This record gives sequence, C-alpha cells and structure tokens, in this order.
Amino acid sequence: MYDLISIGGISVDLFFKGESLTFRDGRFQLAIGGKYVPDYFHSSIGGGGANVAIGGSHLGLKTAVMGKIGNNQFKKIILDQLDSHDVSHRLCDIEEDYWNISTILLADSGERSIINYNTPHQHLVNEKNELTDIFKTKMAYLGNLADVSLHERIELLRFLKHRKVMTVLNIGIKDCRRPKEQLFPLLNAADIIIINGHEFAEIVKAPYKDIHFRENVIQWYIPYLNDQIIVVTEGAKGSYTYYDGKIIHQIAIKPDKIIDTTGTGDGYCAGFIAGYLQSGDIAAAMEKGAKYAAKILAKIGAN
Repeated sequence: MYDLISIGGISVDLFFKGESLTFRDGRFQLAIGGKYVPDYFHSSIGGGGANVAIGGSHLGLKTAVMGKIGNNQFKKIILDQLDSHDVSHRLCDIEEDYWNISTILLADSGERSIINYNTPHQHLVNEKNELTDIFKTKMAYLGNLADVSLHERIELLRFLKHRKVMTVLNIGIKDCRRPKEQLFPLLNAADIIIINGHEFAEIVKAPYKDIHFRENVIQWYIPYLNDQIIVVTEGAKGSYTYYDGKIIHQIAIKPDKIIDTTGTGDGYCAGFIAGYLQSGDIAAAMEKGAKYAAKILAKIGAN
C-alpha cells in the first residue's frame, strides 16, 4: 500500500550554466553556428511524475511513480535515481523508441529556458499493463499529460474515485486553453486541483490582470467546482486555496538565493500532498508546499 502514486512524465534533465550563455533582456541570445562552453553542468531526472513522487518520498511518504521510460541508454540512470530516492517504479512502462530529455539553460537569476523532446504518446498505459495495483494507495496525483486523451484521464480519475482513492490533478496550459465544456468533466472528476494563476485565467477565459485571487474567484468564475479543493499558485505572491466558501492564503517562502526555478511547481505539489496526507489540514499543507518549493529553488535540479 502506497501513500502516493504519482502519474506523469519521467525525464532526463541536462543543466548548463555559464557566462558564455549570453542572457540579455530576459532571453538567452545564442548565435546560429556558435559554440558555447558552459562553466557548469549537472544531470538529474525530472518530469512532473518523477518530481512529485521524489518530493513526496523526501517528505516521508511511501511513493511510486507511474509513467513511461524509454528502453535506451538512459533507462538505467532513471531506474537507479528512482531507487536512490526510495521511489517504486514497478508501475512504469518500459517502451521501445521512447525518449523524454530536457536541456536546461540556467541564468544567474535562477530563471531558465528548457528545450524538451518527448516522444508523443496517447495512452497512460500500454495494452499489456493492467491497472491491478494503481488503486492500492491513499492518494493519486495525475500530472500534466496533455497528449493523453481527456477521455482516458477522466476514466482513470473516476476509477480511482470509485475505489475511494483521493485524487490530485495538475494540468498545463495546453489543456487549460480547451473550451470549458471539454474541461469540466476532467476537473469535476478530481478531488484536489492545483494550477497556477495564468492557467486559471486560461480555464476561465478571463484576462489574468483582471483576476483578483484574494476574492472568491471560484464562486465568481467556475461555481461548479465549489465542492473541490482548488489551489492556485502565484509565485512570489504566494498561493491561494478555495474550499467550502473559504479562502486561505499562504505567503511565498523565499530562499536566501534563488539558484534554479526548475520544478518549483512540482515541489509545491509534493509538499502540499505530503502535508495534507499527514495532517488533513489545508493551511498546514500549503505551508509545507511553500517550504518545499523554497528548498527546490535553492538548488539546481528539480529534486
């Protein structure tokens, strides 16, 4: 029995940092035909599924990750890293001709640009893998998997709910830009939804600048989600949770120096999940999410 099964991407992340990577006006400026020699290199595993599972493990949960791993030279690296973080990978699919690799260029400010190649895949599991163990958990996290059909994700969430498993959903900007009537069944199938402010604006089809998160934006824009726990992260402005007509605000916790922003959102999700499972208290979960996100900000890599 797990505390958390995290369903989502698993990647190999390659980080580069150095003065030769010219950063100006909020952009890396690299010449076509240029050759750049960074001062620093770091490799680790990443991806939303792995990041949340690893974060949960670091915070005291028994976790597993469910995702796809390519049968290539990176497979052993990924499996060894998951083992080193005490994350089970027995629910993962090992697939031929599958790749998920990110090259990440880091600026001194901690901001980054990511070049990601992810072999397109349309299914959460392959035909040979049955969902015999996925409900053996207290909570399941479904990360951003925009290439997987809405129908398959909705059915998975409903299956878990039928099995009395609490579910947490995180979706990305591609899904958030779908018409409301397409998104409603997915959002309605989850117990907890965690998104950022810009993603919320895309869901409700309103200008981000016009949304006042200190007010009850759920009642105003999407009242059909009043029964869910909705968490909206706002970076340096902190995070907000809306539930049962109440609004809870958590200030952002900043490290002494921001080193790398990669995986900060996943870190918050992991902290929130661990805090909620351990205490059942939303405010305590938000604080734990903010603290773990700050820990991720203070180092290179999402784990």
